[in-house]
Parts: sequence; C-alpha cells; structure tokens
Amino acid sequence: METSTFQLIEATIDDIQQAFRDQKLTSVELVQAYLDRIEAFDQNGPKINAVLAINPDALEIAAELDKQRGQDGQGPLYGIPVLLKDNIETKDPMPTTAGAIALEHNFAKDDAFVAKQLRNAGAIILGKVNLSEWAYFMSQDGPSGYSSLAGQVKNPYGIDVFKPEDVGGSSSGTGAAIASNFAVVGVGTETSGSILSPSSANSIVGIKPTVGLISRSRIIPIAESQDTAGPMARTVTDAAILLGAMTGVDDQDPATLGSAACALTDYTPYLKKDGLKGARIGVDLSFLNNEAPEERAIMDAAIEQIKALGATVVELTIPQQEFESDVLWYEFKRGVNDYLATTSDKVPVKSLADVIAFNQQDPERRMKFGQAELEKAQSLSDDPNDATYLEHREIDWRSSTTEGIDLVMQEHELDAILFQNNRGAAKPARAGYPSITVPAGYTSSGHPVGVTFSAQAFSEARLIELAYSYEQATHKRVAPDLQSY
Repeated sequence: METSTFQLIEATIDDIQQAFRDQKLTSVELVQAYLDRIEAFDQNGPKINAVLAINPDALEIAAELDKQRGQDGQGPLYGIPVLLKDNIETKDPMPTTAGAIALEHNFAKDDAFVAKQLRNAGAIILGKVNLSEWAYFMSQDGPSGYSSLAGQVKNPYGIDVFKPEDVGGSSSGTGAAIASNFAVVGVGTETSGSILSPSSANSIVGIKPTVGLISRSRIIPIAESQDTAGPMARTVTDAAILLGAMTGVDDQDPATLGSAACALTDYTPYLKKDGLKGARIGVDLSFLNNEAPEERAIMDAAIEQIKALGATVVELTIPQQEFESDVLWYEFKRGVNDYLATTSDKVPVKSLADVIAFNQQDPERRMKFGQAELEKAQSLSDDPNDATYLEHREIDWRSSTTEGIDLVMQEHELDAILFQNNRGAAKPARAGYPSITVPAGYTSSGHPVGVTFSAQAFSEARLIELAYSYEQATHKRVAPDLQSY
C-alpha cells in the first residue's frame, strides 16, 4: 500500500509533510492510500475490524486542502488524515454511536470541540473507529474491543492467536487502526486506562492528558471527573503534535477553564533525547510482581535502560485505595441522561432507562454480554449533591492525590512514576492526572508491552521529554505484518 513515490507504512507526520513539500504526494493520494489499506486489511484479509465508518467527504476535503497548500498559517497537521473514536461527534455524514445499536442513527449537527480543533489545524477526519461498547461501561463480561454495532476489533499482532480482549480497550479501534497504519494518528478517550490499555496492547504511543486540558463537549461521556480525549500515534513526536492541536478552552466544558495558564499549543520543543538525564523516576515493584516472567523481564530491561539514560530509579510503595468507589456509575447516569436529551428524533432513546429497555427488546443482538454496568448506574441517584456520591468522590480524590501520587512524588522528589501498560492507570485517572505510554518490546508470543510514565496535573511537557528520551534510545516499535493474510 504505497503511492508511486511515497512509502505509507510507518510514515510520520514529518515524513508526509516533507513529501508534500517535495510534491511527491498530495492529500488526495494519501487519503486514497489509507482507504485502500483499510479496504485490504480492515474489511478483508485479516479483517482487523477497527474502522467503523469512513467519512464519505474525506477525498473532497483532501482535494480542497491540496488546492490551498502553501498558504500562511498551515501547521504540521495540515492535510493529515486522523481517525476518531466513535464516541466523538463530527458534522461529517457519519453517526456517533459508542458502538451501540441504539445510537446507530445518531447524526450530529456540529463537531465536538476536539473535532473542531483538528479541523482548524487542517486535519482530515478520515473516519470513526470501533470501540468497546459504551467505552467498556456496559458489561465487564464481554471482551474489550467488542461492540454490538460493529463486532470485535482484532489485535494486529496476534490476529489468530491472541484472545479477543488482548486488543485492549476501550479505545480498541484507535489502537488497532493506528498500529495497522490505517491513518497517521488517531484520537481515543479515557476514563481509566482506555487510552493507555489499547496503546500499549497495540505497540503505539498514547497520551492520557490532564482532565481539563482537552474539552469533552459533544463526546459521549462516562464520568465528568475522569473523562478525557487524547492522542494515539506510532511515535512520541506525532502524539505531541496531535496533543498541541487538541488543547483549548471551551465554554461548554468548564473543566477546561483551569487549563488556560497551563496548556500549550505546541509540545514539540519538549522532544528531547536527553529528557531522562537527571530525572527521578519512581517504581512500585508490587505492580510488577504478578506479571508473567517475560513481561517482567521486558520491564526490568526498560528500567535498566532508563538508568543508563541518566535517570535515578527510586523503588517506593504507592498507597492503595481499598475502598470500592461508585463514582463512575453515579456520573455515568447523569452524563448519559444529559447527552441523550440533546440527540435528534432519529435516536430512539432519550435516557439511560430507555437504553436499557431498548437493549432488552433484542438481547442476543443488542446486549450479547449483558448490561450490568448500565443497570447498576440506573439504580443510583442522579443528584450531583447525593451524599454517598460526594463521599465516594472525596475518597477517590484524596486517596489518589494527597495520599497517593502527590504524596510519593513530593516525598521522593520525582519527575514521574513508571508503570507497565495500563497497570497503574486507576490512580492517575481518579486524580485527573496525565500519563504517556511508549512501546517497550514484545513477548515471545508477540504480545506488545509498554512502559507508562505518570505524573501530576499539567505535566504533559515533562512526560513527553521522558517518553521521547526512552523511545529514541530504544526504538522498540515494530509494525505488525498484515501481508500474509
């Protein structure tokens, strides 16, 4: 899958922009090359099943951008195809479904703020990707990467041999699509691990930003205290470029108001090969003790590499929250009810109760693995001042910040805490703190493993320094081989 003069596989944003400048490539040719690759490997051949819908206007948009190329103010995303998780609204003629049959006719009138930012940067929204249904907040009994509307996403590194859930979730389609070179970059969303999990599982880079750095307006929600969109890419550089384009204050999302003094529109100055030199990185080995020997060996090697790059690795213990919080279920009910109330008359559900009833009408097709999480959320209060909800949220916040990440980072003067894959995602998620994951290697069976750096609010620039330094010293990512199918 390549044009006559341009190698598509593993192409970076910089590679593509250079080809544009050299007049060896147009955006129309690039979009068509990705469409051809999606046709060959997503819908046929190995049938990765990551892409849920193609934007029928993508080639027309690309042609218009080609005409305007060379004008002032065109940044690195100009003419670059991007895939979006299908819980993010766009004004293109594609529905926003969260993988749910109830939302298959949910056509938006306008872009989500994130989609507007990308379009303003010149990006081409190529399509929407499959996901774990309702962002894996419908049932814990089904595998990650499954939706009633579109079926199961496959991991391109183990199409016939991995378990279905090995694709990671809930941004499964974004992870598998970007790993498979179906677009340059993609956007996922995370509440707790849903960017980090599929990024590490598909050997790509994922950034879960600080809550409030990126707007959530017109994104189908789970929990307002933890939700965020974030970039997923094959390199730290491309993820950093995408992150800068997505930031911005949005009056429709009050959480972004606090980001005005902290957000950047360009994170590329922090791509520093010596980013780990002099850094202090904390590691809680209890997060690694239960790993399979091969995965533990990969992490041990990563830790040694981090030390070799000039960092001090500090062994520590992160206090764990034993309390079972129901915050996500309380917030899900409120958020989904608010969202569904705004949908068009073509959407047959206007509340969470409606969704549950709709699924019960055809359970084999609409709720193959049940809907226990939806039902639990429906059983709880939707009052934001409910005493139990407020108590659970306070415990979540305190245990993840002043008694968790803040405590150990201040005590040990750390730049970041290191985890494997998404194993440590819950605590920074509850705090609303950022993380970045980078490919670290593969087991003998081909399972990708990632190293994940987490830190305090609005530390994305420092995390990018650390991750880039590790990536450039190791270059662990290897593209999956789809040609044999």
